[in-house]
Amino acid sequence: MTTTTKTLSQTQTGTLAILAALALGAFLVFGAGLAQSAALHDAAHDTRHAIGFPCH
Repeated sequence: MTTTTKTLSQTQTGTLAILAALALGAFLVFGAGLAQSAALHDAAHDTRHAIGFPCH
């Protein structure tokens, strides 16, 4: 029988990876959604509406 043990640094690394992914995702969604650039708005327009993010 084998057991898996996680060290504190492994747990912290996993938590940091999750938080970094959430921060990056939020920045991409809201950064593109609230941008004043017409080119950026048009590039993300259909995707934003598909996920329910109002843009106008």
